[in-house]
Amino acid sequence: MDFLMSGLAACGACLFTNPLEVVKTRMQLQGELRAPGTYQRHYRNVFHAFITIGKVDGLAALQKGLAPALLYQFLMNGIRLGTYGLAEAGGYLHTAEGTLSPVRSAAAGALAGVMGAYLGSPIYMVKTHLQAQAATEIAVGHQYNHQGMFQALTKIGQKHGLVGLWRGALGGLPRVIVGSSTQLCTFSSTKDLMTQWEIFPPQSWKVALAAAMVSGIAVVLAMTPFDVVSTRLYNQPTDAQGKGLMYRGLLDALLQTARTEGIFGMYKGIGASYFRLGPHTILSLFFWDQLRTVYYTYIK
Repeated sequence: MDFLMSGLAACGACLFTNPLEVVKTRMQLQGELRAPGTYQRHYRNVFHAFITIGKVDGLAALQKGLAPALLYQFLMNGIRLGTYGLAEAGGYLHTAEGTLSPVRSAAAGALAGVMGAYLGSPIYMVKTHLQAQAATEIAVGHQYNHQGMFQALTKIGQKHGLVGLWRGALGGLPRVIVGSSTQLCTFSSTKDLMTQWEIFPPQSWKVALAAAMVSGIAVVLAMTPFDVVSTRLYNQPTDAQGKGLMYRGLLDALLQTARTEGIFGMYKGIGASYFRLGPHTILSLFFWDQLRTVYYTYIK
């Protein structure tokens, strides 16, 4: 039940934040390995990107990749939050004195995130491909031109085998390790502190909401550079053997991006990342916390 509630909470958040994921993906691919000022900026900022995509690709394009996004959120966060919730309920995250251990919390969050992200990696790759697809006049990054999630998975599997479906998985893990450990550690620590300080009434939904807001800011700052290179690793073109043609791996992608685009290139799309990750973190952790409260109070 912990895994089911976690997956449903993440899917609920995804319905609201997927358009921001589309914008974030396009902004992260814009000007890939190009020096600032040497390429046409189709998307100047988050709001301009929304208008441009809606005008050229149509409003429906803002929900591109929704099916794989929902499936990935259910798999990844179902495993991630479910595993973390079991560890928390079992008392493994607290010291002998009963206080929350930030180190144990961060380690549990990272481990749970790795498990979920690796299993869901093929779905995340297809989601990235679909969200990057655009009309020629506003296209950025490599264009795969898939017809849908199942067609994309079948095509990649037939062409590159089972290994091809997990291309970029290892490069995407640091993104999840940093993001998951930061998110769950800051969420649990902030919630614990607010409860101790009695800022809000006991069991109030405001505690979870405030803790999720703090967690969202921390996640965006820590995760964006890894998110940028993860998107590019998944979306890069491949040769006949399924090997990436632009990057050899995570470190190579980080170095190439920093060299050609500068430090700000590592934070491309940070505005979209915040507007997406912030609400997504807040909504998913809020829904997760409330679903668990209802379940353990009225059902179990």
